[in-house]
Amino acid sequence: MPSTLNAPGVYLEEVPSGVRPIAGVSTSDTAFVDWFPRGPVGLPTRVTSFDDFTRTFGGLHAQSNASYGVLQYFLNGGSVAWIVRIDLAADKVAKKSLNDSASAATLDVAAANPGSWGNALRVAVTDAGSSTVNVVVAESLADGSIVVREMHRNLPTAGGLDTLIRNVNGASTLIRLTDNVTSALAPAAAAASNTGEPAAPSSYVALTAGADASPLNADGTASAASALRTALSAGMQTLTRIEPFVFNILCLPAASSLGNQLDDLVDAASAFCEQRQAFLLVDPPIGTDSASATAIGTWFAGTDAPAASKNAAIYWPRLSISDPLANGVSREIGPSGMVAGIYAHTDATRGVWKAPAGIDAVVRGADLAVAVNQGDSATLNPVGVNALRTFPVVGTVVWGARTLFGADVRASEWKYVPVRRTALFIEQSLLSGLTWVVFEPNDEPLWSQIRLNVGAFMQDLFRKGAFQGVTPRDAYFVRCDKTTTIQSDIDRGIVNILVGFAPLKPAEFVVIQIQQMAGQALA
Repeated sequence: MPSTLNAPGVYLEEVPSGVRPIAGVSTSDTAFVDWFPRGPVGLPTRVTSFDDFTRTFGGLHAQSNASYGVLQYFLNGGSVAWIVRIDLAADKVAKKSLNDSASAATLDVAAANPGSWGNALRVAVTDAGSSTVNVVVAESLADGSIVVREMHRNLPTAGGLDTLIRNVNGASTLIRLTDNVTSALAPAAAAASNTGEPAAPSSYVALTAGADASPLNADGTASAASALRTALSAGMQTLTRIEPFVFNILCLPAASSLGNQLDDLVDAASAFCEQRQAFLLVDPPIGTDSASATAIGTWFAGTDAPAASKNAAIYWPRLSISDPLANGVSREIGPSGMVAGIYAHTDATRGVWKAPAGIDAVVRGADLAVAVNQGDSATLNPVGVNALRTFPVVGTVVWGARTLFGADVRASEWKYVPVRRTALFIEQSLLSGLTWVVFEPNDEPLWSQIRLNVGAFMQDLFRKGAFQGVTPRDAYFVRCDKTTTIQSDIDRGIVNILVGFAPLKPAEFVVIQIQQMAGQALA
């Protein structure tokens, strides 16, 4: 009501509606955890294109299964990826010391992160006048041509090097400086050209001793399976740091090289994804490109296979691609990156409730390592292994949509990938959209607002065709009242919200009945 009513008339008052819209979260932001030739170690980094990935993590590399997976992801419709570079002890940082005018070490220069890429860095200090210097960093190709250059200008040296170090480290993507206490003097400064670069190319100092780990053997298996599995597990856990962002899909392409340790890592990754409302895509082991569907089914049912999980799916066979790093020679890779791209494309065009499979789920940039026929698919599908198939005209497609929990014998409600991913989407959206509820008075006014907001969100999904049913009553329900939250819950500070939905399930088996009409003439 207006604060003062002094005279007869019409008064205007704006009344809050109480509606706090719940926005749907992303559904296909994909995390890749693996070894990469460069980039920050153990720090999840968001990239939105393969060029973006190449600039930060070095692009394709023969020792990095995930680098090919990231390429396939973006080729097949992916748009956002989170990259985690794992820490392997064999990675070494390229380094060099800069000397003062008396040839004593005064500044230590190191590449921003480990790897042989740092050996391509050169650093020079040039005179900028009035007790200031420029620090010039160049990354060069083998022929000496510079591909990246950084100029850090007019850095003070009087009174110590702290300001110089802080400014360079805060701005550079290529190097990190530390004070070498051997000398308190400024680094010797070379004569500068009119651009601030050294007038003489010999003034540059090259970084050395950077080295790459070699996680894979020549046959694609892990060179040290236990160490790689430990590093992948640790790298996966760093994804908890990206909040308030979320990842929806997790790919661990290097896991396929672990042999009999694959199942341990996949089991841990499945549990992690269940905690984070995410979905895991599993690559079949190295060497299964030559195995039969029966052999894969037997392996999948054996003790070395991953445990059944409602938050994971596996696809077979592996892929064959033309490797740009080997003059087009074919290379076998796991399908997880490609499948994640198909998920993203399907989500964007049809919605997360549509099965990411069928003749619209066309694979781009890869062939199958082994041909798969209808009999193979009939062997794999009942045990929860999704087949990749090639059809005339259509091409290679994803031809299965079951979770690891999708074997026929389980008769699980989480049998299908789109059903599970729809539930995860709703869970994450509600978790994000209901944070305002915390610390609100726990009574009917709050419950009615929750019903209103959650109901509006579910109604929007219903209109988009996410659920079964002709009417909202058939499609979903939202309950939050004294029947879901009793007095003992209120005393413990708990509000219970019950949300149900009727999921759309894919038509796996299309039955066509044909009947002959005997004794009747066609009109």
